[in-house]
Amino acid sequence: MSISAVFLLTAGIILTFLPDEILKYSDLENTGSILLLLQIIGALYFGFGMLNWMIKTSLIGGIYNRPIAVANFTHFFIAGLALVKGITANPGLPKTIWIVGCIYLIFAISFGFIILRHPLTEKKL
Repeated sequence: MSISAVFLLTAGIILTFLPDEILKYSDLENTGSILLLLQIIGALYFGFGMLNWMIKTSLIGGIYNRPIAVANFTHFFIAGLALVKGITANPGLPKTIWIVGCIYLIFAISFGFIILRHPLTEKKL
């Protein structure tokens, strides 16, 4: 939870406060509506990161805090699939997109395991 929180908080801060630089790096047209959209997405990531940070010491897995685990899995899985689709359709995308896609898939797999396993392991004697 801490790693995903830091990842999401960092993305949120970057998208909120540096949308111009992101657009320049991505070779996208700098319009007011795209800037606003990036800042709104940054707020969403920051809020989701804060949620993960606040819950990091709680028991997660199985039925414990299941809505948070499912929300994280859903976010990372769907965005990961979208990134993979974009990468396969356009292999010339910057390496940053490839790295972010891999990070998203790693988080999706991790949260999938969290959802499917019980958080307490039994000690066998």
